Amino acid sequence: MNSGDYINIQPSELKFAFELKKQSSCSLQLTNKTDKYVAFKVKTTNPKKYCVRPNAGIILPSSASNITVTMQGPKEAPPDMQCKDKFLIQSVVAPDGTTSKDISAELFNKGDGKVVDEFKMRVVYSFANPPSPVPEGSEEGSPPRTAAVDDGNQNFALFDAVSRSLEDPKEKSSQTWSAVSKLTEEKAAALQQNQKLRQELELLRKESSGRQGGGFSVLLVVLVGLIGVLIGYLLKKT
Repeated sequence: MNSGDYINIQPSELKFAFELKKQSSCSLQLTNKTDKYVAFKVKTTNPKKYCVRPNAGIILPSSASNITVTMQGPKEAPPDMQCKDKFLIQSVVAPDGTTSKDISAELFNKGDGKVVDEFKMRVVYSFANPPSPVPEGSEEGSPPRTAAVDDGNQNFALFDAVSRSLEDPKEKSSQTWSAVSKLTEEKAAALQQNQKLRQELELLRKESSGRQGGGFSVLLVVLVGLIGVLIGYLLKKT
């Protein structure tokens, strides 16, 4: 708090939340600590950048006046975020009954033994939304981007799995039909071979009957055994 002969000023500096292209405001409270009328006036080194309401007025004895200072939205950040703008608040005892309309530049002239209190105030910036630091690693020492990469790999793996699941039925269906077709061909060939063997067996049986008077030869027994094995093989595959 700044204190002079006539008024107290709170706070002691003008603090604005800095954000590009956005206005920011702060308030001042001027308190008259005398039993007289006190006139005040607010000046700045950059009047185009700031709007002060009110920029001048009268504070009644033991009363206070609130001032709002609005900073226009900055277009760019100053070097090192340091602001060189300054404010000057002047205060002087005024005749009783003085109103804001009676305030003039001559009222603050420092002549004829008149005391004019002056307070210089500086402007301070604060970040409205301070940028969060980019973490370089997690507590366990692994880079924070690993999780994102892992999620991406998992998504790709899931996509591949879904693609394969959609393609597998087609492949399995194709393989099944191929196997069925192959078995059908093999069965047909086996049946044809069986029929051929039966015909040859019948022919041999007739020839054997003519020669041996109805007895079975060793060759006939062998052929019968082969036919039995072939039929058993076909029954297992079907």
